[in-house]
Amino acid sequence: MIAEPEIPTEFQLPQETEAHFSSDTDFEDFDGKIYNPTKSSKKVNISGEKGKSGNGAKSATGMNRMNGHHQQNGEVENMMLFEVVKLGKSAMQSVVDDWIESYKHDRDTALLDLINFFIQCSGCKGVVTAEMFRHMQNSEIIRKMTEEFDEDSGDYPLTMPGPQWKKFKSSFCEFISVLVRQCQYSIIYDEYMMDTVISLLTGLSDSQVRAFRHTSTLAAMKLMTALVNVALNLSINMDNTQRQYETERNKIIGKRANDRLELLLQKRKELQENQDEIENMMNAIFKGVFVHRYRDAISEIRAVCIEEIGVWMKMYSDAFLNDSYLKYVGWTMHDKQGEVRLKCLTALQGLYYNRELIPKLELFTSRFKDRIVSMTLDKEYEVAVQAIKLLTLVLQGSDDVLTSEDCENVYHLVYSAHRPVAVAAGEFLYKKLFCQKDPESDEGTVKRKGRQSPNAKLIKTLVFFFLESELHEHAAYLVDSMWDCATDLLKDWECMASLLMEEPLNGEEVLTDRQESALIEIMLCTIRQTVECHPPVGRSSGRKVLTAKEKKTQLDDRTRITEQFSTVLPQLLAKQYAVDAEKVTNLLQLPLFFDLEIYTTGRLEKHLDSLLRQLKNIVEKHVDTDVLEACSKTYHSLCNDEYTIFNRVDISRSQLIDELVDKFSHMLEDFLQEDEELDEDDAYQVLSTLKRITAFHNAHDLTRWDLFSSNYKLLKIGIENGDMPEQIVIHALQCTHYVILWNLATVSEGSSTKDRLIMLRKQMRAFCQLCQHYLMNVNTAVKEQAFTILCDILMIFSHQIVSGGREVLEPLVYTPDSSLQSELLSFILDHVFIDQDEDSHSTDGHQDDEASKIEALHKRRNLLAAFCKLIVYNVVDMHTAADIFKQYMKYYNDYGDIIKETMSKCRQADKIQCAKTLILSLQQLFNELEQDLGLSFDRTAPGFSGVKELARRFSLTFGLDQLKTREAVAMLHKDGIDFAFKEPNVNGEGYPAVNLAFLDILSEFSSKLLRQDKRTLYVYLEKFMTEQMILHREDVWLPLISYRNSLLTGDDDTMSVVSGISSRGSSVRSKKTKPATGKRKLPEAEESNDGSWISREHSLQSPLMMQSPQLTSTVMREAKRLRPEEESYMGVYQMPHHQPAVDYNSQMSWLIAQRQQEEARQQERAAMNYVKLRSNLQHAIRRGTGLMEDDEEPIVEDVMMSSEGRIEDLNEGMDFDTIDIDLPPSKNRRERNELKPDFFDPASIMDDSVLGVSMF
Repeated sequence: MIAEPEIPTEFQLPQETEAHFSSDTDFEDFDGKIYNPTKSSKKVNISGEKGKSGNGAKSATGMNRMNGHHQQNGEVENMMLFEVVKLGKSAMQSVVDDWIESYKHDRDTALLDLINFFIQCSGCKGVVTAEMFRHMQNSEIIRKMTEEFDEDSGDYPLTMPGPQWKKFKSSFCEFISVLVRQCQYSIIYDEYMMDTVISLLTGLSDSQVRAFRHTSTLAAMKLMTALVNVALNLSINMDNTQRQYETERNKIIGKRANDRLELLLQKRKELQENQDEIENMMNAIFKGVFVHRYRDAISEIRAVCIEEIGVWMKMYSDAFLNDSYLKYVGWTMHDKQGEVRLKCLTALQGLYYNRELIPKLELFTSRFKDRIVSMTLDKEYEVAVQAIKLLTLVLQGSDDVLTSEDCENVYHLVYSAHRPVAVAAGEFLYKKLFCQKDPESDEGTVKRKGRQSPNAKLIKTLVFFFLESELHEHAAYLVDSMWDCATDLLKDWECMASLLMEEPLNGEEVLTDRQESALIEIMLCTIRQTVECHPPVGRSSGRKVLTAKEKKTQLDDRTRITEQFSTVLPQLLAKQYAVDAEKVTNLLQLPLFFDLEIYTTGRLEKHLDSLLRQLKNIVEKHVDTDVLEACSKTYHSLCNDEYTIFNRVDISRSQLIDELVDKFSHMLEDFLQEDEELDEDDAYQVLSTLKRITAFHNAHDLTRWDLFSSNYKLLKIGIENGDMPEQIVIHALQCTHYVILWNLATVSEGSSTKDRLIMLRKQMRAFCQLCQHYLMNVNTAVKEQAFTILCDILMIFSHQIVSGGREVLEPLVYTPDSSLQSELLSFILDHVFIDQDEDSHSTDGHQDDEASKIEALHKRRNLLAAFCKLIVYNVVDMHTAADIFKQYMKYYNDYGDIIKETMSKCRQADKIQCAKTLILSLQQLFNELEQDLGLSFDRTAPGFSGVKELARRFSLTFGLDQLKTREAVAMLHKDGIDFAFKEPNVNGEGYPAVNLAFLDILSEFSSKLLRQDKRTLYVYLEKFMTEQMILHREDVWLPLISYRNSLLTGDDDTMSVVSGISSRGSSVRSKKTKPATGKRKLPEAEESNDGSWISREHSLQSPLMMQSPQLTSTVMREAKRLRPEEESYMGVYQMPHHQPAVDYNSQMSWLIAQRQQEEARQQERAAMNYVKLRSNLQHAIRRGTGLMEDDEEPIVEDVMMSSEGRIEDLNEGMDFDTIDIDLPPSKNRRERNELKPDFFDPASIMDDSVLGVSMF
């Protein structure tokens, strides 16, 4: 038995030797009689019988004296009470006052109204009548209400959707709270009202009906909360009375008022009696409801219990905040449902928030700290957020509780993709590392700025943390995590710039090169988040709509950023940072967030000139692609014609481009005129200049410099000589691509002439021919670049270029010929569908480097996606996708999502052509098998099984709607049949066709055929069959038999599966044929179009397709219906009618033996079912029909959570006085099958598996 915790000594409850309720079996004996506790202590009667009056006066108005009017008007009054609470429009105070007046006038009538109110709030339509209330016990009343409960719907007021019912729960809870508050001075002590209510709620909480259990548990918990508030007030009044009594008694005898002392003693005695009564009620609710329902099978009920016990401990900490009650919260933190775990954490947050209560939580913290830390990785994000917030409160209460390992488990969550988790972890990090006050700081240092400001040390700490976290590419996520709690620190750009510009003070450590790079990256991320006002990619579902205040703050911050860095940035670039590619790349992004108008209004033109000079120097010094692209973007941002600085920046840009183009032209002439081998220095100069021009051409229109001619000449000579350096070719291809795109942009504006259009067409086609030649290059990087550019150009200049009213661009439409399509496909097969170890070129020899492998895979996925896009948009023929589709299974992990999406898009474009492409891919795989294994390969070989599995996967992609895919599936089967019989065997007709085994693969699609199409395909199949084929039963003919049977499965109008009657030569009918009954009739349109797909052979160009007559032969009759067991082994290999008698008899003998064995098994199962039915019937008779009948093993245990094997030794090290906290297993497992479907195995409620799913 569970020895439940006693209410603390302040309540002065009876000792363990007294009779009190230790479990639900103590509430009433097995005969349903009242259990009478000893009279030394008042006890709330929560037995099956209603509470009786404590004295004669109360008995006179007790439940045996019912008001005659209530039988007629009670239901109306009850409905009014329920409706008022449901609507929630009237003040609850007046509703309760009206009920109290009714109770004072006739308490039985009022109490009956209250009982029916609880019944109705549970969603039950039954009504407790006065007769039932007078003569029936609680268990009988509950059973009666259960019988009248509407089980058609699982909803009840607490779970019904809609705003009205959501408000009902709060009104329901408020009603109970106000009721107790208004009755706390008299009515709750009359030993009648509260006894009856608690008895009813306890009984309902034990019900198997979820609605009763949920509603009554919520009511009981709210009732307990209201009583705790009453007990707290009584305790305060007792303390005040005791203090007044001590003060009066300590007076000298002459000034002491004896009458006042007697009044105070009498008042204290009354308060003590009232407190004993309240303690008795709370003890009854806690032991009768809470200790059972906090383990309920329904998570909502468990959550209610945990939420309320948290309220009790916070409200009346002197009585409830001890290990006897905290253990329930600690145990339930292992709950399987996130909702319950969340309630545990929020309950604990309310306790740890009050620092005065932390000393009482020391033992709990030490015992369950590890569990709280592990919950930061909970699979429910909200639970993880609250766990981190709870640890933050624990950290604020004491720095010594959490170890460095515990803190590190939270630190890394600042990089989580889920923003609430990251923000909570950022606040924890800020409290731990940045909120510790420096003892050397004083008021004087607070006013200091720059390097000497208090934030300087904190910024360094942030840099150190960022570097130690070893996630250097996620500075934006770190900044976003701390944005809400450390905004002032992150916006101290003056201090950051000072740390980068000024020399260190005496004794101060100098920032290393790595630390400076990290500081610049963090500074850039803070500026970006300030200006853009939204989290980084992956952390936001959509752009936030800024308020007026936020917009003003954004503008002010942007102005401050521009004023600060317009002067500092040129100095930073002029420093040694200009030679560091990583640093200069980040610094060059700062002007993208400037308010360029400040250059004019703030008279900062000289700083702009200084910035432009530094940009030019960087372009001349660097050849790194990232740096050059950053310079190009900076020029593009500054060259905004909306601002007055445009002319100044445009002149600087034009001068830079002129110099680069002139230099490239002269070097190119010298480079191409040399007859000797290419000089490395000259090649480097050409490459560096070409990289700079290409980087600028990406963001700037350089059409007036005519770069196409020089690049085309360079690429053409590279093809002729074949010794051009690969990097020069790559950047020349990219630069020429930009030239084509900028020319297209100019032509699309409509201001160009026809000559310009013709010139662009010639340039584009000539460039495509160059790229096609480079697909044959020996260098992989060059081939990848040519392939990518070709896919882009074919997509841009496809037939879709004329959409949107751009018919003038029709001359530019370019359709690739078959040779180009073939070369593109060959590139994909040779460079994408390869093993990881074979990709030596893409990983630069670092196959063992995991990051390099991931990058190489990402590149190959992009290449495949580019080609699949051409297929989807009908730029290349769909049949080329067959070589892609056949790789679906082999490369599923790498490209499965891309290939599957391509299938889906192709099916949306053309269902029939997509189906023909799928079957073509299977035919190609089958031909490859024949080449590898020979014509007579074993069909059990792994290769053949793989092709069948691929066919099964393809079949699943057709979905469940057979009407939508009817024609496509039928044409797929037709092509498959044609392929199977296309090549006859050289040995003669008596031998199977070369590709006959392909029918075994084709049978995977038979389930997607409609019945009419199966009949039509069966006729089409018979055109290729001969009499000899039907008679053969060797293994080589099994694919034909299997496919033939798949077309007959479920077709009652064709032939018998057992006899194998054929429509060709036999008129023998089955004598046991039964008329078809209950067959589903398809629409007439479907019946009339059985051969509609087969009549389209002229449009589908199928020379082997012949006209087939409809099935009109009277020889075909309905087959004999087999049992499901027979169909399972007769549905694959059938026996034809035309075969030797010996074979037929042997087959039928085997079939009869199988039938007899199956009948024996059925008889055995029937006998076992009869024994089970008889046992259940006897058990039901013994227990009776009552849902709540008393039994040796209470049914209520079945809805409890069993903690056996789930929580081991959780009480180790905790001081529970005399309380045994080992939870027992469920005692009533033999009645498990009698529970309703919404009760599952309670052993699975608590599970540590919730920690197995990481949020990353």
